Amino acid sequence: MNQAVSNLGVARMKSLAHVPLRLLRALGWVLGAALFVVVSSRRRVVMANLAVCFPELSPAQRRGLAWWTFIHFAQAWLDRSWLWHAPAEVVRQRLQLTGAVHELTQPTPVVIFAPHFIGLDAAWTALTQQVPRNMNTIYFPQVNPVVDRWIMAGRQRFGQGQLVQRGEGAQTLVALLRAGEPLYLLPDLNYEPAKSLFVPFFGHVAATVPSLSRFAKLGRAKVVPVLSKLTPKGYTIEVLPAWADFPTQDVEADTALMNQRLETYIRTMPSQYYWVHRRFKDLPPGVPAVSRK
Repeated sequence: MNQAVSNLGVARMKSLAHVPLRLLRALGWVLGAALFVVVSSRRRVVMANLAVCFPELSPAQRRGLAWWTFIHFAQAWLDRSWLWHAPAEVVRQRLQLTGAVHELTQPTPVVIFAPHFIGLDAAWTALTQQVPRNMNTIYFPQVNPVVDRWIMAGRQRFGQGQLVQRGEGAQTLVALLRAGEPLYLLPDLNYEPAKSLFVPFFGHVAATVPSLSRFAKLGRAKVVPVLSKLTPKGYTIEVLPAWADFPTQDVEADTALMNQRLETYIRTMPSQYYWVHRRFKDLPPGVPAVSRK
């Protein structure tokens, strides 16, 4: 039964691939508004994150920001329909790759710092479609096999991307990096607390994996941030200049610097960050309970 429901869901996503973008975004608005009202547990997570990170805002302002977070989250989810199933030319027209794109076209090792903005799949699609290099990223297998196959097929659509499953080991990724294949890395959430460092994030300690610094060092690679922004016409994917001072010999300082720079990126589009994740779930002993609310 679950497989049948999943197959139906995937079929519906495919059917949305040819819906005009304006209408699809309107559907996303309705879906996001409904989720904001119905999914109270996740709404509390978003509100808690915003209370910690934006104490200067009033409760009403944070609620409005949370509302738009749900809207953008739902719109980005429905956008996977055309990202993965619309004609390639339609996809290219809706994905505007801008900025220091030359940082990614040079045949040198590069780790792409891709923060968890809601357009992360749009950015990956744009890079694999428009940059003539093999890309690699870490993939977390889904429990549902139907959804797992659908996501894997979508992210490998343009043949320039390889999904290295979590657990296959860092050696594979380091070898690919040194061979000149960029690594698309999303190291800014709270997971694997045993392997994380506790560094500041919006003024509060947060468990953060130090993989950006370590992969850059092991792969002898530069770090290039790539930011994805949902727009009325699709997405703008901005490639920023490589960080000149990264990595250093201090992994903890590197990880703190990553969070500091991420904060500046988030402030430019706060409603498009992945606040639905429990960013302050794991904390070291003695941290005030305010970060756990």
